[in-house]
Amino acid sequence: MVTETDLRLADGRTVHVYDTGGADRLPVFWHHGTPNVGAPPAPLFAAADRLGLRWVSHDRPGYGGSTPLPDRDVASVAGDVAAVADALGLDRFATMGHSGGGPHALACGALLADRVVAVVVGAGLAPYGATGLDWFAGMVPSGVAALRAAAAGRAVKEAHEASGVEYDPQFTEADLAALHAEWSWFDGVVGPAVAAGPDGSIADDLAYVRPWGFDPADVAAPVLLVHGERDGIAPVAHARWLADRCPAAELRTFPDDGHISVLRHAEPALEWLSRRPASRRLP
Repeated sequence: MVTETDLRLADGRTVHVYDTGGADRLPVFWHHGTPNVGAPPAPLFAAADRLGLRWVSHDRPGYGGSTPLPDRDVASVAGDVAAVADALGLDRFATMGHSGGGPHALACGALLADRVVAVVVGAGLAPYGATGLDWFAGMVPSGVAALRAAAAGRAVKEAHEASGVEYDPQFTEADLAALHAEWSWFDGVVGPAVAAGPDGSIADDLAYVRPWGFDPADVAAPVLLVHGERDGIAPVAHARWLADRCPAAELRTFPDDGHISVLRHAEPALEWLSRRPASRRLP
């Protein structure tokens, strides 16, 4: 069962929170992709239950029930996660993000280093302008267009979204198969985010292509990077760059997987997370 609550922050904003509960379980903060709302990943509930994990998540500002935060950067998520953790009485926890959630999971690892015991990133992006990385290489054309518009500033990005342009993720056959099976769950988190308008996704894209507000090299906790080599939304070179940058990173790549089908490796990733020494010392 997922409990949903609204948390009032010190700055007056509201953050909509999801929690599967379990005081004796290791909390794992789920960071959602773009555009999604923040409900934790139901296809992984059985695995989490088996491993003694507790899902906690929230709608990022501008999505679902969370108040927008003008000009937010990726780093801003750490303050919101800390506030949620404090409200729930959680001292230490792990983080896990898919797609656009990946940078936000890393932000918590870097900026909440005394609380985050491990980080899992699936199909995530590297920082825009990362040295030695051709950031757009291998990315689907509509993704390039959307993020280049964001890099040109808010006005250009808003005009791009208002133009009626359609985003084509060019999912692989394996991705489509996953979306028609257990990961049809995405229908329930993408639909509400899209129906509410583009503000959340505009804020996300602007955050991805401006300075993140932290360096992935500052993530001291163990990091597991899981990436499909056929991913055209977040090309695998991004994961390889992050693996070289994060000091305690492990990279797992899969030649036949794309952006969604890579999630079939999420359960082994949770097993990896649950075996971290710091995780075993919790609660």
